[in-house]
Amino acid sequence: MTRHRIAWMPGDGIGHEVMEAGRLVLESLDVDVEIVPADIGWEFWCSEGDALPKRTLELLRTTKCAVLGAVTSKPSSEAQRELRPELQGRGLVYESPIIRLRQLFELASNIRPCRTFPGVPTTTGKDIDIVVFRENTEGTYSGVEFFPVPEAVCAALDISPKMARFRALGLDNIALTARIMSRQGCASICRAAFEYAEKHSSKKVTLAEKPNVLRQTGGLMTRVFREVAASYPDIPTEEANIDALCMHLVMSPETFDVIVAENMFGDIISDLCAGLTGGLGLASAANVGTDYAIFEPSHGSAPDIAGRGVANPVATFLAIVQMLDWIGESSQASRLERAVETLLRERRVGTFDMGLGNSTLEVAQEMIQLCLN
Repeated sequence: MTRHRIAWMPGDGIGHEVMEAGRLVLESLDVDVEIVPADIGWEFWCSEGDALPKRTLELLRTTKCAVLGAVTSKPSSEAQRELRPELQGRGLVYESPIIRLRQLFELASNIRPCRTFPGVPTTTGKDIDIVVFRENTEGTYSGVEFFPVPEAVCAALDISPKMARFRALGLDNIALTARIMSRQGCASICRAAFEYAEKHSSKKVTLAEKPNVLRQTGGLMTRVFREVAASYPDIPTEEANIDALCMHLVMSPETFDVIVAENMFGDIISDLCAGLTGGLGLASAANVGTDYAIFEPSHGSAPDIAGRGVANPVATFLAIVQMLDWIGESSQASRLERAVETLLRERRVGTFDMGLGNSTLEVAQEMIQLCLN
């Protein structure tokens, strides 16, 4: 039996609770794993000035993949105030650790399955099975931002006559976020979406973009999508403006299958789809690169319920399903997924967001029993 060395990153808030539940369930399966704890999150920003310490990066490079619970992100001003006094004034800048991980390890594909489960009430009452492929390293979340805008940056942008009205407001009064997209990044996420669709006999791949307004970046993504689609002539395609797509997802989500989008659009669509299929407590994500992957529940650190032991761990279980599939333990992945389906269908044990009154660890114990049956 192959031994898998897995980095385990609880992070912040309910991340600790759902990851403990996930660890108990994972260790009950017939799979040989070495779980290696790793530091990440707000605690380490406050105490060390880095939410993703160098030691964590070094540890991750010794593992096959990682599972992440949740990380807290706050605006820059709050981040500065919460630093230890001796670290303040040193010019430290908070960066989202998960975004850094995606870029450092080139985890270009964020894969988010969103499907309905028998026994789980939804807003539409329709059967939905959508997989969102979100480009993970570029786009609006590329991290190139300025406030105030430096004169050199504004001077470079003066080539566009539209900059004049912003310059007139004063550079100290404007902020700038760059939406940077490459042909390579667009091609990579489009190919990933089509390869998945081909493997799973999907009925359609839909591009979510806004090329009628974002003519250059959206236009590039649209052109590349069409080029990639030409290599998969048996798979139907569709192109939709992001705003219209959101409306159609609410009205007729059952007509969608695989959706591909740039970073921010994919993030928004993923949460919308999660809301249509039972909420973020059931939503997982895989951040996948060529040689490494990080799996996570899609919910945040939920500080309002942290420490109460009531967080829903199902999204973490489903993230572990994705992880098991990725490391080649498909039979154990199926075993765990069937147990999740039984848990949700029977509705005997569950957390408050499912209309039940069990604790996080009680749900884990029930899952262990279901996995053993």
